[in-house]
Amino acid sequence: MRSIRRFRFAHLVAIGVMMAASCAAHAFDFKTVGARPVILYDAPSPKGGKLFIAPSGMPVEIVLSYGDWVKVRDVTGDMAWTEAKGLSAKRNVIVRTANARMRAAPEDNAPVVMTADKNVLLELVDPEAGPWVRVRHRDGITGYIKSSEVWGI
Repeated sequence: MRSIRRFRFAHLVAIGVMMAASCAAHAFDFKTVGARPVILYDAPSPKGGKLFIAPSGMPVEIVLSYGDWVKVRDVTGDMAWTEAKGLSAKRNVIVRTANARMRAAPEDNAPVVMTADKNVLLELVDPEAGPWVRVRHRDGITGYIKSSEVWGI
């Protein structure tokens, strides 16, 4: 009886370790709407209902792939389907907070190079996620912003 309990316990521990490893290995997959706007549908088909036209540069999170179609989530949490060919591997992020400060270095006391309002689109220069990310504004200003202040990483 004791060996069965040990086996079950060891088995449960192994399952827990595998689940934790798979969760840690799962990274969010973000893409950006390509050079042209794309139509977001309620189903993976052009016959589906049209929900929204996503503008060029808009970041989306890939939730599911189904053939030539992908289910995406936007910054508001809404989900829809679009054709994968309309998305780009280029990465952009959206500012989630008012008056987010872009700094010259990834430090709280570094000089502020720009202040960005909520919903401003920034290009992700370095996709390495950490407490800070390196971004570029369309005007060419480059700096670091706190990861917690943007969506799309």
